[in-house]
Amino acid sequence: MDASRSDVLILGGGVVGLACAYYLRKSGATVRVLEQGTPGCGSSHGNCGTITPSHAPPLAMPGMLGVALRSMLRADAPLYINPRFDGRRLRWLLGFARHCNWRDFEQAAQARSAILQHSRALLPGLVRDEGLDCEFGEGGVLYVYRTDRALQADEHHHAQVLDRLGVEVQRLHGDEVEAMEPALKPGVVGGLFHPGDARLRPDRYAAELARRVVELGGSIETAARIDHFGTQDGRIDHVRTTRGVFRGDRVVMALGAWSPLMGKLLGLHLPMQPGKGYSLTYTRPTLAPRHALVLREASVCVTTWDSGFRLGSTMEFSGYAEGLNRTRLDALRRGAADGLYQPEGPQLLEEWWGWRPMSVDEVPIIGPSTRWSNLTYATAHGMLGVSMSAATGELVASQLRGGTPMIDPAPYAPARFGV
Repeated sequence: MDASRSDVLILGGGVVGLACAYYLRKSGATVRVLEQGTPGCGSSHGNCGTITPSHAPPLAMPGMLGVALRSMLRADAPLYINPRFDGRRLRWLLGFARHCNWRDFEQAAQARSAILQHSRALLPGLVRDEGLDCEFGEGGVLYVYRTDRALQADEHHHAQVLDRLGVEVQRLHGDEVEAMEPALKPGVVGGLFHPGDARLRPDRYAAELARRVVELGGSIETAARIDHFGTQDGRIDHVRTTRGVFRGDRVVMALGAWSPLMGKLLGLHLPMQPGKGYSLTYTRPTLAPRHALVLREASVCVTTWDSGFRLGSTMEFSGYAEGLNRTRLDALRRGAADGLYQPEGPQLLEEWWGWRPMSVDEVPIIGPSTRWSNLTYATAHGMLGVSMSAATGELVASQLRGGTPMIDPAPYAPARFGV
């Protein structure tokens, strides 16, 4: 027996790849995960860990392109596009612009909502049944507004969309928000509360998924950077890494923002760009928010766990530029300081950046490749990889093992891009 061969070879050990490995292993498949670093070290690690059916509406809508272009003049804007010329990024932006219409907005919202709601339904059982120690809590997410203009904009482009999708939204007056959340400074004009949302500690969630995959008999190869694909007769025959050569009857690409780079080795042109996000993690302040918050004018997400406190968000399109951008971190601090009595904890534990895998239509790419007969994608989840992870893993397992998918796979099919 070839010890390097598995039923399924999974490329990428973030929360999506690990969820695929978990559900495939539960279905009886032998699985091996190839991870260039350690499990969950990419965008899984430092995001705010909110589980958000409320995030079904996409960014792309009429008027958003103008917002994006104006952001080139403000390096601290919540949505920032680096003005440096980049041909691949420009092509992606032109494709994104074509989706800034109400028809595509509604289609994307429906597709995102289906997988978000199903994943949210799966998570409590997954955490409970597998004993995942990841600080999972079901307290909802509260959007906080200090201007009527921002509140009214979100009423039309966010709350009413969620109403149509069957996602509960509670409209709150400013005094109700302040009573609900004493950590907020006065001056709140209103809020939108999403009681169906949840939160967890994402780095621990990834670590716990990795633990269960190994306990169930799966293999995880760390420090396994991919540098070559061997192909034969329209199939991927083997994957060469810095840890050796591996084979799988089926191959799952769950590489997140690295998917387009690795896809080029297979002659694939995935319409994706890295959307860079940032976070600051502290020890817990004395007056920590009771709920996960989104401070809407500043676009700052605030998440509190027993083990800490995190400020995060922002979206920066700077290609594959690495490293921290102090301007972006300072914007997180200012946004939090505008809204919270204690915007930072006693001790700064981590400053972080990561690349979110953004598809041109803001819908994940999940399903069989049109180019390689044994390749399946599980990528392009944008800011929602943690939120969509469980449903993505279940869907991939059902597709590869012949089960009946619990959600319609058609909206996520790679065939829409010819890949």
